[in-house]
Amino acid sequence: MSDKFAAASKSIEDAVSTAKQNLEGLVKAQQEQVEKASAKILKSYDDLSSLTKGNVDAVVKSSTIVAKGAEEAGKQVAAFTQSSLEKGVSNGKALLAVKTIQELIALQNAYAKASFDAFVAESAKLQELSVKIANEALAPLSERVNLTVETLGKPAAV
Repeated sequence: MSDKFAAASKSIEDAVSTAKQNLEGLVKAQQEQVEKASAKILKSYDDLSSLTKGNVDAVVKSSTIVAKGAEEAGKQVAAFTQSSLEKGVSNGKALLAVKTIQELIALQNAYAKASFDAFVAESAKLQELSVKIANEALAPLSERVNLTVETLGKPAAV
């Protein structure tokens, strides 16, 4: 009977040993999977952080372009305003020197036409500048939107 008891005891010990090895193998496999998943999550986080930093940099670059463009437009408007005032003063002096009503009307019509033409030309230049600034400012943002869509549109690596 002692042989049967020893054999049963040995079977139980073998079963416990096998179960222990299987459990250790399972725990090790789970640890490896958790480590792989953690590494992928951290890489995805790093990629997303890098993408976000690039987006912020693009917004800053775009804002800088807009600020410089607004400064340039402001200078252009100020120069036009200064020129218009000088022409107005010059026209006022000329109006004071006229001798006839026809001369006054002709001078005033010429001034009005020249002022209107200058205003239209200046408006066209300002519009061209505005379009140029808008296109330049949107370029870095458009580039980042395309990159973001491309990056986020990729399926997550499993």
